[in-house]
Amino acid sequence: MKFPTTSRWLYIFALFAISSTALAAEQQANAAPQKCDWYCWVEQRLTALTAQVDKLTKMVASPTTYPTRQTPSKPPSNPTTKSSPPTTIPKPPISARTGYRAVGYYGNWDVYARNFTPQQIPVSRLTHLLYSFADNKVDGTVFLTDSYADVGKHYPTNSWSEGGNNIYGLLKQLGLLKQRNRNLKVMLSIGGWTYINTNKHLDPVGASATAIATFANGFVNMIKNYGFDGIDIDWEYPQSIDQGKQFLALLKAVRAGLDAYANILGQDKGYAAEAKPKFLLSIAAPAGETNCESFLPLKDVGSVVDFVNLMAYDYAGSCDPTTGHSANLAPSLSNLKPTPYNTAAVVRAYLSSGVPASKLNLGMPLYGHAFTHTSGLGEPYSGTSPGSFEAGIYDFKDLPLKGATEYFGAEAYAMYGYDNSTSMLVSYDTVPMALTKVDFLRKMGLGEAMWWEVSGDKVGSGSIISNVVNALAGTNGNGIESQANWIYFPDSSYDNVKSGFAA
Repeated sequence: MKFPTTSRWLYIFALFAISSTALAAEQQANAAPQKCDWYCWVEQRLTALTAQVDKLTKMVASPTTYPTRQTPSKPPSNPTTKSSPPTTIPKPPISARTGYRAVGYYGNWDVYARNFTPQQIPVSRLTHLLYSFADNKVDGTVFLTDSYADVGKHYPTNSWSEGGNNIYGLLKQLGLLKQRNRNLKVMLSIGGWTYINTNKHLDPVGASATAIATFANGFVNMIKNYGFDGIDIDWEYPQSIDQGKQFLALLKAVRAGLDAYANILGQDKGYAAEAKPKFLLSIAAPAGETNCESFLPLKDVGSVVDFVNLMAYDYAGSCDPTTGHSANLAPSLSNLKPTPYNTAAVVRAYLSSGVPASKLNLGMPLYGHAFTHTSGLGEPYSGTSPGSFEAGIYDFKDLPLKGATEYFGAEAYAMYGYDNSTSMLVSYDTVPMALTKVDFLRKMGLGEAMWWEVSGDKVGSGSIISNVVNALAGTNGNGIESQANWIYFPDSSYDNVKSGFAA
C-alpha cells in the first residue's frame, strides 16, 4: 500500500499517538476477564492495538470509507447479519450403532500452562468429551467458571467483525469440532475435587428441594444456550445415607429437565421424530468401596443416568504415609500396603449393587503419582516431586522419567517406574497396562473406557487413548458406539449456537 506524502506523515504521526492510548482505551471498553493469566492479558492488549492500527490504516487509505469494528465483549444491539436455525432438521448424518464408548475429560484450564488447545484433542477417537468444570452457588445456580477460556478467547480463525450475539472461547471451538465429528458428544461436567470435596458446594443444594429445582433448570439453560449434549455431575463424595438420597433426588430432577427439553425440541419445534435429541446424564463415581457401597443408592442411580464414569485411579498418592499403586487392577496379596484399593473389587461392588455393566465405564489415568526418597512400593517416602504442572503428578506424556526403569507388578496388575539414583517412584498406566484393562472390561461386560484427562496423553503410536480405542473397535472398526450428536439449538441466546456454528 502506498500513501501520498501528506497522508504518509499523517499516518506515521497518528500511529505513534494511538500506540500510547490503545491499551487504556481497551481497558475502558471491556471489563477485565476472569482468571486471565499474563499470556491472555498480553494477547488481549495486542489485539486491541492491532484493531486500532487496522482501523486507522483503512481510514487513511480510503478517507471516504469508515469501517466499523466490534469488540468481543460488546456485540451490536442490531446486528447486520443474524443466523437463523434451520426450519427442518435432516436425519442424523451417521448411522447409529451400539458399541463401546470412549470418554475423555477436558479441563478449561488446559489452555493456560499446558497450552493444550481443542485442536489437539483426539476427537476422532472419542465418542464423548466431558468439559470440566462448571460450578454452582448455594441456591443451586450453575455457572461457567472461566469466562475468558469458556466463551471469551478469540482463536485465529475467529472474526472480530461478524454480526450477531456470539460466543467464542473453548465452547465455540468445541461446537465447531462437533460439526466436523458428528459422533462426538460434548457434555458439561460440574463439580470436581476442588469445588465439591474441598469447598462442599453441592452439599447445601442437595439439602434443598428449591435449590435442586434451580440446579436442574440451570443445566437445561446451559444446554439450550451453549449447545451441550448432556451433563456430567462429579460429586466427590456423598458422605452419608441422607446425602446419597439427596444426590439421587438431584439426578432425577436433572434427568426430568433434560428429557422435558428434548421433548420440546422434538415436538413443539416441529422436528422429525427420528431427529429428537437424547440429552445425556452421567456421574463421576468413586472407586473406594466405602464411598460407593455405604452411601450411594447405586441401583437407583444406575436407572437414572446413561452411564457411570468409575474413577478407578488415585488409589495412592501424596496423602498416604507409604507409596502404592495408583490404578491397580488387583490386590497385591503378598504385600497389601501398596494396594489399599483395587479395580476388580470396586467393579464387582458396583455390579452386585445393581448398576448395569453396560452403563459402567472404566476410568484410566493419563498421569502418574510420584513418591520421592523411597526405597520401593509399600515403603515410606518424604518430600514432593515438582511434577509436570502439579506437585507430585506427572503427565503420561512425560513418563517414564529420564533414568527410571519400568516394572510390572504381577500380583497387582500395575505398572510403575523407579529410579535407583534418585529414589523416586512413579505409579502410572502404560499402553500394555491399558490394553490389559481392555481385556478386563470386556470380560466384565463394561460399557467403555474413560480417561482423566486428555491433555496428558502421548501422540502417535504411544497414545493410550488410540491404542485402547483401536482394541475396542476390533478388526472391522465397528466395536465403537456410533450415535450422532445434537447441533440444533433454536432457543439459544447466541446466534452462532443457533446456527450450529455453521459458516
